[in-house]
Amino acid sequence: MTPATTPATPAPAPAPPGGPAALTLDDFLDRYAGAYVEVIDGVVQEIPMPQPRHGRVCTKAARYLDEFAEAHQPGVVCSNDTFVVIRRDPLRVRGADVVYWSKEKAPDGVPATGMITAAPDLCVEVVSPTNTWTEVFTKVGEYLGIGVPAVLVLDPDTRTASVYRDPTDPPQQVFHHGDTLTLPDVLPGFAVQVKKFFE
Repeated sequence: MTPATTPATPAPAPAPPGGPAALTLDDFLDRYAGAYVEVIDGVVQEIPMPQPRHGRVCTKAARYLDEFAEAHQPGVVCSNDTFVVIRRDPLRVRGADVVYWSKEKAPDGVPATGMITAAPDLCVEVVSPTNTWTEVFTKVGEYLGIGVPAVLVLDPDTRTASVYRDPTDPPQQVFHHGDTLTLPDVLPGFAVQVKKFFE
């Protein structure tokens, strides 16, 4: 009896001249829509699933922003690491904890598929135990660099809310636990006590 043989593994297709094709935004969305990932200069990287405290603060932020937007200033509020395009070549896509686009930026509302490619009006990042401050500030700088007017960083450890704008003096505005957070340039009239994000 002739022993069974294992089919030979086909040789990989040769890479195109100049190396593999760069990952495009359409390719990324086709392959990774719904995944907990970001793209850093064309390289897809997994991001940690949120822990309960982190998820709770994100839920609070999304709730207060969405309630205000629906009542006073129409727009789109999304959470759960919604994709934000930083640049297309090389591709860099971040996942924002909470994000707001005004009606002017997203006139058609939430797309059934794909993403909103315009720069958001507000990005919110919640500091988690897996974050370093270098990582947090890198994302803040990237959001400001694509024209996001304000970036809100919520820190559960210090129970503070910091708003970053570019250019401003000073570039950081800190709201402490007993303060009321306002965002007059992005959401005029929005006001929430900082402690409510962490209750």
